[in-house]
Amino acid sequence: MSEKSVTNVCTRGGRRNWTKALLAGCMLVSVSGPWAGGVSWADTSSMIKPSGPTQRIPDFVELVKQVKPAVVSITSMIRSDAVEGEGGGMGMGGGPFPFPFPFQMMPQPSKQLIEARGSGFVISADGYVVTNNHVVKGATKVTVTLDDGTTLPAKVVGRDGKTDLALLKVTTTQKLPFIELGESDDVQPGEWVIAVGNPYGLGGTVTAGIVSARGRDINEGPYDNFIQVDAPINRGNSGGPLFTQDGKVVGVNTAILSPSGGGSIGIGFAIPSDTVRSVVDQLRKTGHVVRGYLGVNAQVISPVMASALNLPASAVAGAPPAGALVASVSQDSPAEKAGLRAEDAITDFNGQKIATPHDLAVRVAAVAPGTQVTIGFVRAGKAQTVTAKIGNLASAAGDAGKTASAAGGQHLGIALAPLNRDMRQQLGLPQDVHGVVVSDVEAGSPADQAGIRPGDVIQSVGGQQVDAPKAAVGLIKTAMAAKKPLLLRVLRDGQSLFIAISPDGSTAGLPADNGVGNGDDDDN
Repeated sequence: MSEKSVTNVCTRGGRRNWTKALLAGCMLVSVSGPWAGGVSWADTSSMIKPSGPTQRIPDFVELVKQVKPAVVSITSMIRSDAVEGEGGGMGMGGGPFPFPFPFQMMPQPSKQLIEARGSGFVISADGYVVTNNHVVKGATKVTVTLDDGTTLPAKVVGRDGKTDLALLKVTTTQKLPFIELGESDDVQPGEWVIAVGNPYGLGGTVTAGIVSARGRDINEGPYDNFIQVDAPINRGNSGGPLFTQDGKVVGVNTAILSPSGGGSIGIGFAIPSDTVRSVVDQLRKTGHVVRGYLGVNAQVISPVMASALNLPASAVAGAPPAGALVASVSQDSPAEKAGLRAEDAITDFNGQKIATPHDLAVRVAAVAPGTQVTIGFVRAGKAQTVTAKIGNLASAAGDAGKTASAAGGQHLGIALAPLNRDMRQQLGLPQDVHGVVVSDVEAGSPADQAGIRPGDVIQSVGGQQVDAPKAAVGLIKTAMAAKKPLLLRVLRDGQSLFIAISPDGSTAGLPADNGVGNGDDDDN
């Protein structure tokens, strides 16, 4: 029997006889093949020979007993439009990346609210709780249930849609057991990890697996840097902790790969604890997140580009050259002031290697504005370094961060930015599209209640076209001061829609299929 036929037997054998067929087939290969008596290869110089002591599968019983009291279940009363389409995501390999979104209960038609459940964990004795932004986004009421069954009301301290993180605070008269954030940079593929959470409303559920990969970009946000795990993660696990064997949290379970849109197939994604630490510290202090800004538009370096620009070849044969090729530099940006220019290939940022433009974006965003950093780059085939002072992303676009508010204390709750070249590239908009970009939406504001989202392009206010934030703010102020309904024409995902906001903050004129609150966690 040939080796090919053995393979066919092994793959086509019936369920009952599969094991026998496999053993028999493989036995035939070993005794009747041309290498009978042992395999011998001409060149074994590059053969991988794993070494190390044999390890048993770990027992997590004692670890779970210690950490589970700090893991909580979260119940949110969420507006029905805020969960419409929840669970969708960008595809990869033919399947979506749905968030393991909160377990949805029966809707309450009279108040148009839905009860949803997720997970979280306590990070301080005085009651701060970390969870996912999409667990509490649009919530009018949030409660936290401790491991012992105690239910406490929770306040949303702050949310960050760009990383899908949120910080809650519960009030209690006693100190709560809490857990510590570990170092996600130390986590290695193949390492055992444990997920604890509230899947499908089943609180206190424990699953285990290994780290499959690090640094995954699944196109769910601009700063994706997920830890991929094969521990089963399901709906309701959102916001729950991912532990290593030392009992420290190295990730927040956030998303799953599910081609059918159903439950776990063994590919889950967790936000690294290093990101969690940075975001949560800012949310705790100010309620929002400030990110660093360099001011370059970068792209992947292809082998042909590397050759044309006289850049070093990749250390791995066939792999694309590492680095981020600067395509353009924003005027008056930290990059321009530091002397960076188009055709520079950034290879190092503050001592950390840069493999792709995404790496650069993640590293820059994590640096506090005002920080001095060292940037390594290659120009005309020569390696060089410069020092730059990182700026503030929120104020980088001139009028960005200017809040649209009205005289007399009326407040719409949006920040606007001009639709410049960089913004057009980020949003994929052609030159003939005009308007101003919503860069931020204040949680609970009239704009938030109306369903306005960051990334929306406001093209007209009250029927008047707008091309600059200052003009849009002026029209909004005028309408709100006159206590007239405010009509906005918004471009979202290539489609135009109208949003009407009355002086009391209520909304009208929203089509049922406009996608408001569709589960995309891209607000900040």
